[in-house]
Amino acid sequence: MTQIQPPTCFDDIRTLVKVLPAANESAAAAARERESTLTKPAGALGRLEELCEWLCAWQGRHPPQAERPLLCLFAGNHGVAELGVSAYPAEVTVQMVRNFINEGAAINQLCREADMEMRVHEMALETPTRDFTREPALDEAQCMEALTYGMASVEAGMDILCLGEMGIANTTSAAALCAGLFGGKGKEWVGPGTGMADKGLRLKARVVDAGLTLHCDHLKDPLEALRRLGGHELAAITGAVLAARLLLVPVILDGFTCTAAAAVLHALAKGSLDHCQVGHVSAEPGHRRLLEKTGKNALLDLHMRLGEGTGAVLALGLVRSAIACHTGMASFAEADVSTKERPDGKQDG
Repeated sequence: MTQIQPPTCFDDIRTLVKVLPAANESAAAAARERESTLTKPAGALGRLEELCEWLCAWQGRHPPQAERPLLCLFAGNHGVAELGVSAYPAEVTVQMVRNFINEGAAINQLCREADMEMRVHEMALETPTRDFTREPALDEAQCMEALTYGMASVEAGMDILCLGEMGIANTTSAAALCAGLFGGKGKEWVGPGTGMADKGLRLKARVVDAGLTLHCDHLKDPLEALRRLGGHELAAITGAVLAARLLLVPVILDGFTCTAAAAVLHALAKGSLDHCQVGHVSAEPGHRRLLEKTGKNALLDLHMRLGEGTGAVLALGLVRSAIACHTGMASFAEADVSTKERPDGKQDG
């Protein structure tokens, strides 16, 4: 599938998630066969071996490649920022986008080290979402516009898509979205975000709870939860993850907010995130809870909570290391190394 017919409404999204393509089992089997011949005990490289099989399965080829990765960073503003849920004012979103463009942010340095392209997508920064404690953050048309924008950011043939975000108050939105999708109160999902503590955390929890109370009759529908509690950049990430699945592009998600946006698809259809790895587990306490809910196991745990795609890009290094071992190691036969003896006295390999 090389082109996606742009969806026009939530029902179109619901239809798409019912026909998601499966992994390429032939490519995965080729990866497993190759691993079985390499000069190491079976399973000795742990998750690195699993990463190669995953990558082959979703790229639909063997050997896997990571020569053309792309980071898409989506930035949006949130109406609940006016309630004081962030340590920084809303204008910081625009200022940080300028910093990304001027290559002054942490993510710019990591992308330079990884030799990968980074695209910054500004999501209606001049039009923050509405305060979700008073009304839905987005109407359906706005949410669909963000979803389809995110979908359009994905191109067929990409090796790997890394996803990140920027948006003052978006950890509050992410916490509310997670609570809407999976249950629980605000205190179970909120975290420090940009540096909130004590009274600030209690305020965030109250804001989340107020949003859950207002929209409680609509949260059984994951897309309604997204539009009512989410934001422009969250919806765009949801769309990008969906398009990547339809185009068979493997995805590395960043931290809490990014995973929360992807979790909308998990709530719509189990298995819809099989083409995704989570780059790191954030210091946001809600992220560990979210990983449990979605059945994901992050690749890194570095106590980071910056966002921007930093964890996803760092995890790309692990993926590339996995590929290097898988494609570059000699086989037992090539290296003239003896394989282990079986109980019958014969040798494996």
